Amino acid sequence: MAPKKPSCLRSLLLPLSLTLLLPQADTRSFIVDRDHDRFLLDGAPFRYVSGSLHYFRVPRVLWADRLLKMRWSGLNAIQFYVPWNYHEPQPGVYNFNGSRDLIAFLNEAALANLLVILRPGPYICAEWEMGGLPSWLLRKSEIRLRTSDPDFLAAVDSWFKVLLPKIYPWLYHNGGNIISIQVENEYGSYGACDFSYMRHLAGLFRALLGEKILLFTTDGPEGLKCGSLQGLYTTVDFGPADNMTKIFTLLRKYEPHGPLVNSEYYTGWLDYWGQNHSTRSVSAVTKGLENMLKLGASVNMYMFHGGTNFGYWNGADKKGRFLSITTSYDYDAPISEAGDPTPKLFALRDVISKFQEVPLGPLPPPSPKMMLGPLTLHLVGHLLAFLDLLCPSGPIRSILPMTFEAVKQDRGFMLYRTYMTHTIFEPTPFWVPNNGVHDRAYVMVDGVFQGVLERNMRDKLFLMGKVGSKLDILVENMGRLSFGSNSSDFKGLLEPPILGQTILTQWMMFPLKIDNLVKWWFLLQLPKWPYPQAPSGPTFYSKTFPILGSVGDTFLHLPGWTKGQVWINGFNLGRYWTKRGPQQTLYVPRFLLFPRGALNKITLLELENVPLQPQVQFLDKPILNSTSTLHRTHINSLSADTLSASEPMELSGH
Repeated sequence: MAPKKPSCLRSLLLPLSLTLLLPQADTRSFIVDRDHDRFLLDGAPFRYVSGSLHYFRVPRVLWADRLLKMRWSGLNAIQFYVPWNYHEPQPGVYNFNGSRDLIAFLNEAALANLLVILRPGPYICAEWEMGGLPSWLLRKSEIRLRTSDPDFLAAVDSWFKVLLPKIYPWLYHNGGNIISIQVENEYGSYGACDFSYMRHLAGLFRALLGEKILLFTTDGPEGLKCGSLQGLYTTVDFGPADNMTKIFTLLRKYEPHGPLVNSEYYTGWLDYWGQNHSTRSVSAVTKGLENMLKLGASVNMYMFHGGTNFGYWNGADKKGRFLSITTSYDYDAPISEAGDPTPKLFALRDVISKFQEVPLGPLPPPSPKMMLGPLTLHLVGHLLAFLDLLCPSGPIRSILPMTFEAVKQDRGFMLYRTYMTHTIFEPTPFWVPNNGVHDRAYVMVDGVFQGVLERNMRDKLFLMGKVGSKLDILVENMGRLSFGSNSSDFKGLLEPPILGQTILTQWMMFPLKIDNLVKWWFLLQLPKWPYPQAPSGPTFYSKTFPILGSVGDTFLHLPGWTKGQVWINGFNLGRYWTKRGPQQTLYVPRFLLFPRGALNKITLLELENVPLQPQVQFLDKPILNSTSTLHRTHINSLSADTLSASEPMELSGH
């Protein structure tokens, strides 16, 4: 068992509100009372009504606001993940600064009088890039993730020996607010069923955190067999449409005594590009919650506030085909993506108030919203014009194309370049065997955009060109698989492309640092570039603009644009995919914008086609569900195996 910190040191580590208002650490406990099927908090019967939010999807300046609204809603606890890849970007390099300051977030939760249910992984799903596992693990191409593979366990051990000592002072019995900790995450859905791996994790948690903290597992009903482990408290997850009685009865086979716990009660659902925006009705969500609370169950609502997949952090699922998750993680949650209370929140608060006291007083009002535009963006130049700036170290050369992982490019984009070895006079098939484009490739010949190859969707183009023509393939990583797959999700060109009967070799790989270029753009002397009249393919656009009135939260709308990435004042807002939907706007928190007297700058990387009027505008309401029949027709015509936009998706885990 890890030793307790000295009490004087503990007082320095913890907020004043904890040290003054809560019992001394020696008298604090959170345990399972199996004789009476309940939890005991400091010896008194206790049931948590909790909600999930993710600090890594909410900018730090907004943490306190979101947590206050959750506490006002009647919650007495929050549940959140810790994404390994967010904190260890490279092996042995750790980042707990700014919006990655986990301890500051724990402190904010304590100030809001919220207990914490912590889910540190190592795998978290969460619809997050690679389920929270760092992509640098894949530099060992044969590694078997989430198993007792020695390479994987060595990396996990190293990470947890950094993370867990940080949270040790915050355990409830040490005077903190963490009442329980999840081991792994929905492991029964993975298929490996490696109990040696789970036992190793349980032993590691105990060695670093001691015996007093409650450790638990979470699985869907179908995953309880392989996801539960003796010595860890078993909980289940399900939504309002599921049979509560049947699932809790099944849970009792694995946990005969103790409180019933639904660790993920779904208030909404995630969105995929190319599917409709998911919603859950207020009546269904509130009825399910009330029924569980009547049983005395402890419940965590997933999500209570979703947030945003800024940058390149979204994950992906594989359900017959590759499905990338949208930038918005609004989730139809009780607190919207912009932090506003919804009718679902007020209805849930009414239910909670029947079972426990809720704080008095008015809820903070919705944040002020702002409209602006339309703004006409100016053409900056084709991506290929900036190759020296985007990849200042120059290309990596190889006979066969290399993956992102092999060249240590974790996210974003990489350019592959080769030259045609003979003249092709007629349109000739160009493809990558074995579905080897991961995930989307933008193909150019001598700088002219030819079209797109897409994983599981579009597998062939027809090209022409002269001997020596330059063939460029910009490959986009659309997010690594975050749920359920036992295979490692390598990115880039996984096989050498074929043109006609010729396997193309002699490749140059340019790992692109686009965010660095956008951030420092104003310092650079831009090269001259012959702008085409109607540019297509990967092209930069930008615009500077003032805000004359008051600054508010807003939603960037990109009507007519196709697909790309967008930055505000150097901050990567995330992906847009207007043509495919459903999401049509990107959330812009007001703190990203400069107030009156300063110029703001928007930068777009449009990957395919620009509208005739290259305009954007800022709206005061989000558009998360495109309802156009053109959207549905476009999606359904892409591939015979594409699901209908209205077809219900099989549920994944988190």
